Amino acid sequence: MEAEIITIGTEILLGEIVDTNTRTLARALRDIGLDIYRTSTVGDNAARIAQSVQESVRRASAVITTGGLGPTIDDATREGVAMAFGVETEFLPELWEQIQERFSAFGRKPTENNRRQAYIPQGAHPIENPVGTAPAFIMESETSCVIALPGVPAEMIFLLENNVIPYLRKRLKLHGTIKSRILRTAGLGESVIDKRIEDLEQLSNPTVGLSAHPGRVDIRITAKASSEIEADKMIWGVEATLHQRLGENIYGTDEATLESVIASWLRDYRMKICTLEYGTAGALGASFASHSDVFAGGQIINEAKDVERSQDLLNDLCESNKADCGLALLLLKEENGHQLTTHLRLGSETKSRSRHYAGKFVYAEARGVSLGLERLRRMMLAHSPKNPDTNS
Repeated sequence: MEAEIITIGTEILLGEIVDTNTRTLARALRDIGLDIYRTSTVGDNAARIAQSVQESVRRASAVITTGGLGPTIDDATREGVAMAFGVETEFLPELWEQIQERFSAFGRKPTENNRRQAYIPQGAHPIENPVGTAPAFIMESETSCVIALPGVPAEMIFLLENNVIPYLRKRLKLHGTIKSRILRTAGLGESVIDKRIEDLEQLSNPTVGLSAHPGRVDIRITAKASSEIEADKMIWGVEATLHQRLGENIYGTDEATLESVIASWLRDYRMKICTLEYGTAGALGASFASHSDVFAGGQIINEAKDVERSQDLLNDLCESNKADCGLALLLLKEENGHQLTTHLRLGSETKSRSRHYAGKFVYAEARGVSLGLERLRRMMLAHSPKNPDTNS
């Protein structure tokens, strides 16, 4: 069983808003065992919407659209889906009554153009929208179905959970699930990881894939099974193998970040951190913005001449803010690349390291922050009580 998602809205194509609905839909469909092979975005044009719907219907058992169900002329999803199925739109009085009731609950009166929202393609099944003013609908064929949902995320999520998922389970006789787990890694490049786990990447179920970010690489394990318990067992087996091969390069799972892992360690040891940076546009300090309880303060060096005394500046910063942990990150542009220097302070121990990166240092600030945080995490691991060879 396959599904496709079509987000509708010229504002998405123009980059004026960020599409979050596709991610929400993809995860929900994954959880009920539906494979998604394609997602797409189309502007507010009935003919183009119709073309996209026709192409998706030929390939997929279920097509879900979001957006374009508002009252304005450029809300063209209703007309586009009708055109795709070769029918006209029709006015449903009961939908108009629901819309008027919704406006009344908001203490408002609908305008005449809101009547457009009471039109749906002939033969479609309406879906009442109790949390908004845009009714949704389902259009069926023998081999597929098109589910048109509003683009407002809160409305879309409500209808997805309460109407769409139950409908799809029944129509497509879905009993399985697809689960994913992400292992977060740092300290190894994508090509190195790929070489170590290439046999796992060739598995068919569960599947294993890589996603590279500046200074970090995610490994996604996805299992398709008849139950969540069975899927978890399949994932755990592969995860155990990955831990054997990659060891401490794996710093967390799923929603974990380097920053959150470091912040958690600091909380456990009742420590706070100070940051000092140069050439990173404040990216290091900003990375701790959501961890203010362990962030004692940050400083940006504005003059290159002060870089030479950065270790002393970090020590002074930590002492003045009563912080036991400090990280200085210095990114200097050179003629044929960058030099990244880090100063680490943890308790009474300090470490410094410099490395030259030849050529273009892509995403230099973000990559530099990742490398600096990873060096600090390794230092913290060496100081953890679980390591018998070091002192806490």
